[in-house]
Amino acid sequence: MFLVLFVVLLVMWLLGFLAFHVAGGLIHLLLIIAVISLVMHLFRGRSAA
Repeated sequence: MFLVLFVVLLVMWLLGFLAFHVAGGLIHLLLIIAVISLVMHLFRGRSAA
């Protein structure tokens, strides 16, 4: 679940940053949330195994 969230947020960040040239710090929040979701996925994956 977190991996899918990571991919979706990363794609949204790339589209906002590269395609639409959105200026400001809000678009980078998507990247931060995506990285947090990836880290949570990695930690939860290790603890469940």
